Amino acid sequence: MITVKSLHHTFSIGKKGHERKVEVLKGINFHIQTGEIVAIVGKSGSGKSTLLQTIAGFMKPDSGSILVNNTEIAGFTEKQSAAFRLDHFGFIFQNFQLLPSQTVFENIELPLKLKGVSRAIREKKVAELLKKVGLTSVADHYPNELSGGQQQRVSIARAMITNPPIILADEPTGSLDSQTEQEILSLIRLLNKNENLTFVIITHDEEVASIADRQFRMTDGVLVGGMLHVI
Repeated sequence: MITVKSLHHTFSIGKKGHERKVEVLKGINFHIQTGEIVAIVGKSGSGKSTLLQTIAGFMKPDSGSILVNNTEIAGFTEKQSAAFRLDHFGFIFQNFQLLPSQTVFENIELPLKLKGVSRAIREKKVAELLKKVGLTSVADHYPNELSGGQQQRVSIARAMITNPPIILADEPTGSLDSQTEQEILSLIRLLNKNENLTFVIITHDEEVASIADRQFRMTDGVLVGGMLHVI
């Protein structure tokens, strides 16, 4: 599903002419199989979010290989990366990133609109997902009318709407209380089991990481671990 080999990425820090290079990813290697939940655990600044962004194609690595479904994406142009993302990845963010002027229904259907899917198919698919994530009754509500847990469920439904094989989640419960966190983690595990979705979860939270089949540890740009974790 995802194979990363010898991945390096460097940031330049400081004023022009006086920059210094900071290596954020230091030769990352790992493999994720279809249908796994994998957690990448690390402190803020460890490089875990940079790794997620390079996998998603938002950042271009300095060197190395990123294979997704046997397609090499590390050298993609911005346009190629955007098209690939739409077909292969769904995204869940800590701060939900919902459009405040759009209803729950409209937020979820947006990726389908970007793909040019007809209105009839959009309505059918959104209705199905609203049922799966337990939000049918609030389909016409706006984000500011929802609880944090409901907003994250909208985000999850939006991530799934194009049937991507991979969901990339960056601190998916970071803005939620402990009870709501457990509800969202239970939903992730249910969707993983029922839909065979592959989840890559970036987190600093051991409770979140505990739902994963395997855990990797990121420290100062180095990734280690990945042994099978029995839940």
